Amino acid sequence: MINRRKFMRHALTGVAGITFAQNAFSNVIIPQKKKKLGVALVGLGYYSTDLLAPALQVTEHCELVGIVTGTPAKAEKWKQQYNLLDKNIYSYSNFDSIANNSSIDIIYIVLPPSMHMEYCIRAARAGKHVWCEKPMAMTVKECQNMIDACNNHKVTLSIGYRVHHEPNTQQIIKFRKEQTYGKIHSVEAVAGYFDPRTNHWKQQKKMGGGAMYDMGVYPLNATRYATGLEPIAVTARASTTRPEIYTEVEETMNFDLEFTGGVTAACETSFGKGMNRLHVKCSKGWYELSPFQAYSGNKGETSDGTLLQATLPNQQAKQMDDDALSIINKKPMLVPGEEGLKDIRIVEAIYRSVAEKKRVTIG
Repeated sequence: MINRRKFMRHALTGVAGITFAQNAFSNVIIPQKKKKLGVALVGLGYYSTDLLAPALQVTEHCELVGIVTGTPAKAEKWKQQYNLLDKNIYSYSNFDSIANNSSIDIIYIVLPPSMHMEYCIRAARAGKHVWCEKPMAMTVKECQNMIDACNNHKVTLSIGYRVHHEPNTQQIIKFRKEQTYGKIHSVEAVAGYFDPRTNHWKQQKKMGGGAMYDMGVYPLNATRYATGLEPIAVTARASTTRPEIYTEVEETMNFDLEFTGGVTAACETSFGKGMNRLHVKCSKGWYELSPFQAYSGNKGETSDGTLLQATLPNQQAKQMDDDALSIINKKPMLVPGEEGLKDIRIVEAIYRSVAEKKRVTIG
């Protein structure tokens, strides 16, 4: 039999062991699964419905939690399809109350360009990070107002240039940085599709319609990331083959850009024909992507036979995950508001060139 003294000694030793274990584990930080950032889509047209919402079902660092729509039928459909909570469904009239919703971290603006500035500023005032589709806005002044609002309210701003997140585009940028094929001499960039619609906001000037705003920023932005330069002058020409439809805006825009060092770029964008190609000529060869901005994926080749065929399961998911990680880790956005502003500065010069029918310098 264990005597009383031995029993107490064993008992006290056990208590001490338990106490030690409790103290030791109290200092251990158990890692918790990082919360996905909540995204609310503003505007439920084609891009939100067919591309962004499905992409948000496979993202790792953000998720669809809310919507903003002016159509009750759409709100109900999305609620059922994506199991959205009633408190996360907003109309344009009660949009500002989103400030009180801690479930929503990010407002993704997918509206006509004429509405981008208003909803960006309202989102920033609500304390939400802003993702905004391209083109960033109608004017440089609007772009700057958006940047200032986000800075003032200490939220981030990113523009939806998804191809910057795409591996073949990143390879093109790497070729430029490393001068793999020598110094760049010229660039050709074209993007367009045939739009059969006859009554759409993209044919209305006040809404931000016209081929240049919608598709034109693709080749325009491509010349900038392909060369790493900002254009110093532009000569542009607007045209249409369907004047009965395109009464306010251009159906097609051709614009030639001039850069320092004699580098040039020939660009075209259109709602009247399909085209999708970025070609870069250098002193020691060339490289291209064709297509260079397709949702299904980009691919290309080089003058020495190298194929650019890296695949990406979902471009929109990659873009949103990259931007979400930038917010989580407090890192700079890959495509901040300043990038969108630079494109709109050139777009303004392009329209001046058309109006004045001459070459225009870009300040």
